[in-house]
Amino acid sequence: MGMESGVSNARPSRQRRGKGKSPKPRKDLKWIPLGGMGEIGKNVSVLQYGDEMVVIDCGLKFPEEEMLGIDLVIPDVSFLEENRDKIKGIFITHGHEDHIGALPFVLPKLDVPVYGTRLTLGLIKNKLGEVCPRYRPKFNEISAGDSVTLGSFTVRAIAVCHSIPDGLAYAVKTPVGTVVHTGDFKLDNQPIDGRTTDYGAFAELGREGVLLMLSDSTNVEREGFTPSERTVGRTLEQLFRLHKDKRIVIATFASNLHRAQQVFNIAMRYNRKVALVGRSMLAYVELARELGYVNAPEDLFVPAQEADRMSPNRVVVLTTGSQGEPFSGLVLMSKGEHRQIRLGQRDLVIISATPIPGNEKLVSRTINMLFSCGCEVVYERDQAIHVSGHASREELKMMISLIKPKCFAPVHGEYRHLVRHAQLARDLGVPSKEVFVLSNGDVLTLTSQGKGRVDGRVQAGAIMVDGLAMGEFQGSLLKERRELALDGVLAVSVLLGQDGSVRDVKMESRGFLHSQEAKDLYGELERAVIRALESCPSGDESAKTAIRKRMREVLSRYSRGYPSIIPLINRL
Repeated sequence: MGMESGVSNARPSRQRRGKGKSPKPRKDLKWIPLGGMGEIGKNVSVLQYGDEMVVIDCGLKFPEEEMLGIDLVIPDVSFLEENRDKIKGIFITHGHEDHIGALPFVLPKLDVPVYGTRLTLGLIKNKLGEVCPRYRPKFNEISAGDSVTLGSFTVRAIAVCHSIPDGLAYAVKTPVGTVVHTGDFKLDNQPIDGRTTDYGAFAELGREGVLLMLSDSTNVEREGFTPSERTVGRTLEQLFRLHKDKRIVIATFASNLHRAQQVFNIAMRYNRKVALVGRSMLAYVELARELGYVNAPEDLFVPAQEADRMSPNRVVVLTTGSQGEPFSGLVLMSKGEHRQIRLGQRDLVIISATPIPGNEKLVSRTINMLFSCGCEVVYERDQAIHVSGHASREELKMMISLIKPKCFAPVHGEYRHLVRHAQLARDLGVPSKEVFVLSNGDVLTLTSQGKGRVDGRVQAGAIMVDGLAMGEFQGSLLKERRELALDGVLAVSVLLGQDGSVRDVKMESRGFLHSQEAKDLYGELERAVIRALESCPSGDESAKTAIRKRMREVLSRYSRGYPSIIPLINRL
């Protein structure tokens, strides 16, 4: 798939120079994280030098259990919107949702160039097409080894291995010093696509001198090294061999294209066809095949409805739902609600993923439902059916030792991950006073002498996305939904005559006592409404306030809490 007219692909030169002259050197460089600190997801940060900025990543995170009805959470980028004219470009490390997912909501407001690899830009293009199809992005395709000069910044892309192809780290050279952002990485010496983390580039930067290192903290609590993705392939092949007579259903992240490639290779060796289930699985695999990141013949694939009619030992189902997402392919199958695939005793289900923190209950519930369908389920961590895409403790040590930064700030992790990663950097010789555990919105100011200080804050936080509507994270919407969930709602409709007399009072409730169950209470509430209107004959708003007050007085005698009261006043 070639990119649209908005995409440039200047490959002959290894270095490209943006417009504008570099300003005179200034004293300080600022790094400002707007997301991804103390949380998993919502990664976005800014490097600022004078009146110039570059942004790294712009991701989302998925809602927590108490965020009732919320689809997505994206970073509050008010700071970027206010400084839109200063932004030279957004550099994307890789194509996971926690690094690109907010772009459809943010990019049209900023309208600045975006830099990323071919696959990453392809994924962003698909997301923009869903949310804002009329917007034409300014895409600039880069590859590992390329450098882009934009004003005072020279950004070098460095290959890193991750659980999605084409991951990048960035080394940003500025007049004050070099900043290295590792992105999400692991040190897999036998990656599926043969593209390893570029140790040489990091070592070279370490020799030249690095002012600030920003490093992925996700797996800092895991000792040792993260296993190679190939170990999962060996486990899957063994399961295929042991269960030759069963249909095999594999649930994994749609973005884990290396794992999908291994499934395709093993399916071909065992003469099985593959059915893809789940909208995101279909979209990722289709794009990856189109761009050449996944190699699989067209005749390997069959529609899901055909897979359910085939002999069990001749098909593999690759599906979404490894995190127990309510409307994903695997969860619908486990409930017996999937339109094409019906599970039973002939099926082996492999959940090839580890639950993301917060999803444990959803995954556990899905596993229980799968067993109730009669399936055999493989999900235990000790069976090597999943490996992480993030560096474990020894790999993080190696990266710090290669880069040898003067200052260090852990990124991409919950607060305990940041603290433990910061301690790791101190143990490896980074001066304690130059190791910074920051919060979203903190401003880290750096000098060419290798000194840093936390110097002020900018606005940062989270915005909830409910459908295509967006709102403040701490606004009244969530509060209202929690109150409705806990106490229900009671609507009161009052009909007034032309003289202001009460002609009729009707009540309707949801999530609260129904009138048939508490006739005496509802009668008392009706009398309270009439008294409220007699004592407050003025405008509708004051009358509504009086109604709420009188009704709450009655309800307080029956329970500690009371429902949300919605008065409606109509006049003849």
